Amino acid sequence: MTQDSPSQHTKLLSFHGDILTFQCKLSNPRDGESRRGSELAFSRLTFQRDGCTFSKGNGGMAVINRKSSSDVDIVACAFALHVKNRVTSPCILLIQSKKGDVFKYSLLTLSSSNRLEPHMEFKLPYRMKDNVTILQGPTVLWSHEGIVFYTSLQAGEVRQIPIKLSLNFIGEFPLNKRKIFILGSQTQSKECLKDQLDAPGGSKTLGYFVEDGQVLNAALILPHAYSSITQCVFVISAEEVNSVLKSTVVAATSKKQLVYFENGIPREVCLLPFEEPQHIQMVNTGRNGCLFAISFNHGHVCAVWKDTFQVASCWSGVSSLHVDDFLGCGTDQMLLVFGSQSPPVGPVDLFLITDLCGTTYSHGQESSEGQQASDTAQDNYLLTVQALQSRLQSGLTLLQDLQRDVRVKERVLRQSVQALTDMVSGREHILTQTEQEGLVSLWDDEPEDEAMHEKMQVMPVVPPPLVDKLWHRVIEDRLIVGVILTTESAISAESVTLSILREGGRSRAPAVIQTHSQASWFPTPRPPSPCSHPEPAAKRSRRDCASASGARDTHRLAVTAVTDLTPLLTSGSVKCPIMLHYVHRQGSSASVTAPGPTVVQCGQVLVDIQVKHHPQLMTNSQLTTDEAREDLLSLLAVLDAWTFLIHSPDHTLCDVAGWIQTSMPCERLEISPHYLLANPAGPSAAMLFHWQHKTPFQGELSVHCSQFKVLQFLDSLCGFLPASCSILPLRQGGGDGTAPRLAHSLEKEVLSLKQGLSSLFRGEEEMEEGKKIEPPDPGSAEGLQRCREEWQRDRERSRRLLSPLVGVDCYRRLTQSLAQVQLEGDVAALLETQTHTLI
Repeated sequence: MTQDSPSQHTKLLSFHGDILTFQCKLSNPRDGESRRGSELAFSRLTFQRDGCTFSKGNGGMAVINRKSSSDVDIVACAFALHVKNRVTSPCILLIQSKKGDVFKYSLLTLSSSNRLEPHMEFKLPYRMKDNVTILQGPTVLWSHEGIVFYTSLQAGEVRQIPIKLSLNFIGEFPLNKRKIFILGSQTQSKECLKDQLDAPGGSKTLGYFVEDGQVLNAALILPHAYSSITQCVFVISAEEVNSVLKSTVVAATSKKQLVYFENGIPREVCLLPFEEPQHIQMVNTGRNGCLFAISFNHGHVCAVWKDTFQVASCWSGVSSLHVDDFLGCGTDQMLLVFGSQSPPVGPVDLFLITDLCGTTYSHGQESSEGQQASDTAQDNYLLTVQALQSRLQSGLTLLQDLQRDVRVKERVLRQSVQALTDMVSGREHILTQTEQEGLVSLWDDEPEDEAMHEKMQVMPVVPPPLVDKLWHRVIEDRLIVGVILTTESAISAESVTLSILREGGRSRAPAVIQTHSQASWFPTPRPPSPCSHPEPAAKRSRRDCASASGARDTHRLAVTAVTDLTPLLTSGSVKCPIMLHYVHRQGSSASVTAPGPTVVQCGQVLVDIQVKHHPQLMTNSQLTTDEAREDLLSLLAVLDAWTFLIHSPDHTLCDVAGWIQTSMPCERLEISPHYLLANPAGPSAAMLFHWQHKTPFQGELSVHCSQFKVLQFLDSLCGFLPASCSILPLRQGGGDGTAPRLAHSLEKEVLSLKQGLSSLFRGEEEMEEGKKIEPPDPGSAEGLQRCREEWQRDRERSRRLLSPLVGVDCYRRLTQSLAQVQLEGDVAALLETQTHTLI
């Protein structure tokens, strides 16, 4: 493969260990002709080890146009296989601009006799810009306005593929019959593809074979979750097994990641040092393993080891990267051609040839860069060897311990068999002095041990909680995991939490994922009271107490944990163990507890990016299954909770629940009729409402949604309620209140201004003395009076010591500190406004 050189009309291409240069230029006019034609010149450069330079070999020239003065430029060059003669040769795609916005394209091939031969020509009403690729055939592929086009001698014309894709890859698969493959995410569904795909219509990752026009679901190559962020793809291997495509690919993403996929499953992730990856190549260094060479925008290149999946070295200022056997030793090396600020002597003037395994040749630059790459590789090798030695030593120690345990068990078994045989035969079993010294008594009659034994008997036996069910849901980019405990589990909701672990690959220990856990009682369907007026408070309190105690007797405890889904999709494994943390308490008293918190494993969840565990309750509110109750718990866990007290002092409170149902609109949940669920466009816009009458003049409204949604809802609610009604926030996700924070910020701003001005007026010496005096506290009446007296003394002192000159450094420090204090005050005022002004 090749990349552009710094010259505008020069292209470089590595082929059979040499560098081919192609350059378009104007030819000299012939006798009697005034116009200058266009010609394409090429030459072959071979690396010489002795002089560490590229020597120019045979070359040639081909006339593109003799009379026309139209511009001729090189679009792309690559080597491709001719399907007729089965010979791989370099191909060059040229463009000639004509009048009337018509562009003529010519594909030339370089034969084995060093002659440029025309292969095919075609015309387009636009200029090629995106994803121009030359593959076997030769076949020219490109994209324009979201559509992929291709042409070849076999096709006979310019064709387009029947699907519109957001491209991820155009290349060749190492298959027997079909090779040219196009990979991307479908931007719009078509009716003609529904019979060919097993997956339902919608956005998905698709693959298209140019040879036979077959369309397949490419989720086993690149998952759809990565399709939108993938910049370039390299195919390592591919084969068809029982009509199923098996593949191994690496993909560079816009998140500075290199991901290793096996059959669409991410196995390894490497963090890349640069952004905007453009191209991936593989370097086979022989016995030392393989490297992935990644080219980035702005002239950056990095190499990643395939075995360890770690960055080996990085370079900057690279104009083109080539992979070939330039030394003729049977393995690959990387050729990095660097740009030069001065006019270059030749097309390959500043370069570095290396395989990061001890072989390095450089020319025209300081050896520090090549040495840096070599040193980095050696350091990586040293660290790898040390890690392998440490793992080997640990394995040997573990093996020795196991062998010692096996010998002990064998000796115990032999002695036990001998003792049993003696007992059956009636013989006395005699132990040696060494065996008697190694025995340990199982019954000890010492008083201290008896007391300890009685104490252990008094300690309560803590049974582990019984897990009834483990489930998980995916809402937008959040993962919700839940555990439902049985009624026999005697633990309280205040003493139980849930945590999610991420399994590590290649003998790495599981890591704890940052989660937010909460516990609640598993909901059961109970119809709301049919009466329109609220019942008396005494009767309602007795009923609530009875239902609460009954809930603890018949209901099951559910514990949920919420975490981000993105770190799980980029990890080596998506299998997550679930751990339950609890503190056991006996009865209603918390005096008798288990000795410290207990942790048990509830099981594992498999987060499969191919299967979407979306809550079905969002589409059908009449569901009464356990899965619907789990959906409700998932929504309550992932949404922010806001509770408001609505008070009407003049007259009976209006029907707030009825207004919510008609204005949103909302539907009552069959599994828990106290909850109203809005019908949103997606899970992220969901809103849950819970309205409860306290008195005929008061009610409590709980809203579960985002902060932006709750502000919109409060604006509509204020327009519905009479002006005499008040809305007071009882609990919200923002904190414990913003009024004290605003008051403290304003107080701090005033004190900072006073002290800053005093420092300017009194000078540095008196300021240092003033620092030793602790400022009075304005929190009390006495402290406020002391502040006033101190302020009056400062005013009198400033009249006596005021100087017309102010230090620049002191003034700059004052303005910076005041700006920071005022910024904190503005933030506190904004929070106060958002919370109370709308209400």
